Amino acid sequence: MPQGQPAVVPDDGLTTRQRRNRPLVFVHTGIGKGKSTAAFGLALRAWNQGWPVGVFQFVKSAKWKVGEENALRVLGASGEGGSVDWHKMGEGWSWIQRDAKEGELSNEEKAREGWEQVKRDLAAERYKLYVLDEFAYPMHWGWIDTDEVISVLRDRPGTQHVVITGRNAPQALVDFADLVTDMSKVKHPMDTGQKGQRGIEW
Repeated sequence: MPQGQPAVVPDDGLTTRQRRNRPLVFVHTGIGKGKSTAAFGLALRAWNQGWPVGVFQFVKSAKWKVGEENALRVLGASGEGGSVDWHKMGEGWSWIQRDAKEGELSNEEKAREGWEQVKRDLAAERYKLYVLDEFAYPMHWGWIDTDEVISVLRDRPGTQHVVITGRNAPQALVDFADLVTDMSKVKHPMDTGQKGQRGIEW
């Protein structure tokens, strides 16, 4: 199995093991396809290691389906690897107690509720890997304060890894993150009028 070799070894007083096991923040951004796909690939690796995984899907519609959701739910329930919890903004966060008199929350309020739950889970060290899918959008739109996100992630306890996906990731988040991938589009079937298809887009 190939072993990655760092180009630079910092003089930070850490042992190789300590540096290797440092918790990471990943950002998958850009206009190309593959941001969430790569994040869910990480979730599969985490499940295989026995890590508890929390997926928070920050999208508007409950109709938004990704193939990885069913696969990871089945794997999480199998008892063979780590647990997997999947939360979808479009279907309403599972922890929000609704009162029919209060009416429906706006998308902005739902996004903030989701972020508040992520903060609670980070403080409790509930998961080893967090997938904050499409979370770059609420920051880009100004619904969630990027500086607060960075502060919370910087101060999170334990060894919790966090991957954030979505176009237009704020520059401050990009600068803070440990691993940033910008998915650039070279070609896409939609450029020639082809719509998304099963097994490829979902």
